[in-house]
Amino acid sequence: MTSTLNLITAHAHSAGDSAQNTLELANDIDPRDLASQGALDGIECINLNFPKFTDGRAYSQAFLLRRRMGFKGDIRATGDVLIDQLVQMQRSGFSSAVLREGVDASAAQRQFERYAAFYQGDAVTTAPLFAKAA
Repeated sequence: MTSTLNLITAHAHSAGDSAQNTLELANDIDPRDLASQGALDGIECINLNFPKFTDGRAYSQAFLLRRRMGFKGDIRATGDVLIDQLVQMQRSGFSSAVLREGVDASAAQRQFERYAAFYQGDAVTTAPLFAKAA
């Protein structure tokens, strides 16, 4: 499995590596409310924050945005992003993640090499493994 999750170093992100039309979404906001108000029109990137690695609300937000609402832009994980969360982030609908300061990008990339496939579908690839094999 190769990573389709764009890994961004903390330094590159702080230097302004972001899209023009970016929305910072608080963890207690329901993305469906924003869509009904048209607040996502023209948005290219949505930053979802992990204030602590134990706070998983951004996973649910990413899933809603990608799978249920069909958001095609960049969904970016920011905050307390740990290497062991990256695969689940990708499967939940994130397309990029800002690595915490001091995290080696090559070590983060190796996390994706540890898993060849997943039996069940996810937010991006909905078909289960048995439906893909022919």
